[in-house]
Amino acid sequence: MVEGSAFVAAPLGGMTLGQLGAEVIRFDPIGGGIDIGRWPLSGSGKSLYWAGLNKGKKSICLDIRRPEGRALVYGLVAAPGAGNGIFSTNFPERGWLAYDEVRAKSRDDLVMVNVMGSSDGRSALDYTINCAVGYPLATGSATRDAPVNHVFPAWDAMTGVCTALSVLAADRHRRDTGEGQLVRLSLADVALWMVGNLGHIAEAEINGEDRPSYGNDVFGAFGRDFPTADGERVYVVAITLQQWRALVAATGIKERVAAFETESGIDLKDEGERFRQRDTIAGWVGPWIGCRKLADVGASFDGAKVCWGRYQSFRQLVDEDPRCSEDNPLFQRARQPGIGSYLVPRLPMDFGALAREDVRPAPQIGEHTDEVLETVLGLSTTEIGELHDQGLVASPPAEA
Repeated sequence: MVEGSAFVAAPLGGMTLGQLGAEVIRFDPIGGGIDIGRWPLSGSGKSLYWAGLNKGKKSICLDIRRPEGRALVYGLVAAPGAGNGIFSTNFPERGWLAYDEVRAKSRDDLVMVNVMGSSDGRSALDYTINCAVGYPLATGSATRDAPVNHVFPAWDAMTGVCTALSVLAADRHRRDTGEGQLVRLSLADVALWMVGNLGHIAEAEINGEDRPSYGNDVFGAFGRDFPTADGERVYVVAITLQQWRALVAATGIKERVAAFETESGIDLKDEGERFRQRDTIAGWVGPWIGCRKLADVGASFDGAKVCWGRYQSFRQLVDEDPRCSEDNPLFQRARQPGIGSYLVPRLPMDFGALAREDVRPAPQIGEHTDEVLETVLGLSTTEIGELHDQGLVASPPAEA
C-alpha cells in the first residue's frame, strides 16, 4: 500500500495495516511533511508523535510539486506486491490526486481511501468536529461556564481504524469482483456515526432535551471519583448488578442500603435508580474510601472484585503500572533512531496461535528512497543517481 498522509487518522490507518503485515510505503515531500516536527518532541528534537504513528513503514522522499515526482507516486501505486493498487491519503482528492487521475496513471482496479475533515469538503480537525457534536457541553461540572474539551483525539483515532477497515473491505470487494473503488471517509461522519450509535441524537430528537453536565459521574448508573487518605484518587463504577453487589460488600454498606430501600421504597438494584441516588451512595462510599490509603482500598476492592481504577499521570502509568511494561505481550522495547529505546505497543488484537509481529521502528524521512526505487520500480543505480541529481528524490539528510 502507498500512503500520503499527515495528522493522525490517515497515518494511523496505514500503521495499523502495517502492524497487520502489510507493506506500507509512505511518500513525503523532500525535507518532510507538515507534521515531521510535531510535539511531543524528544530531547534531541525528534517528533515522538511522528515516530508513534509511522512505525514499520518505508519512507521515500519525492518532489511531488513536479510532474516527474508525481509520476513516481503513480508508479509506486501501480507496482504489484508493494503498491498493489492501494492508495490511502488525507490530501485533497483533486488535481493529480483525483481518483480518476490516479487510476488512469496507475491501475484500473485502484483502491483508494480518501480521509477528509468534513464530507462537504470543508477543512476540519478533531478539535473542530468535537466541539460541534455535543460532548464538550456535556463534559465537566454542572457549574462550569464554558465548554470542556477532552484531550484525546477520539474522532481521529476512530477514523484511523476505519481507514484500515475501509482498505480491507475495498480490497476484499476487488478480489471478489475485480473492481476498484474510491472510499471517502470523513472525521465528521465518523463522529456523527458514533454519536448516533450511542443514542445521543435519538435522545435529543425523541426526548427533546440536551444531556446535562454531570461532572465525572457515569450517566445512567453509579460511577464517581473519590479521594483516598494518602492524596490519591480512584474511580468506582457499579453499572451491573454484580458490580453493585461487589461495591456494597467491599465498603460494608449492606445494612445502610437495606435500610434506605425499606424507608424510601427505592430499589438500588436498578442501575437507573443508582444514578438518581448517586449522591446518597457517594455519601456512604466516600467516607469509607477517604479514611483509607490507596493500597488498602485497592486490596479490598480487588478482593471483592469491585470495578475500579486509579487516577494516574502518563508518567505514573509508565513508572508504576505493571500493564505498561515488557511483561505485557502488548509491548516491546524498541530503539527508534535519533530518539532512543522505549516501550512501543504492538496491535492490541491477540490472534491466538499467530504471534504478534515484532515492532519495527518508524523510518527516517527518505530512509528507503533508494531501496524502493530499485526494488519496487526497478530503477538502476544510474537512474536513481540521476533522480537525485535532478532534485526529484532525496535520502535522509546527513545529520539524521
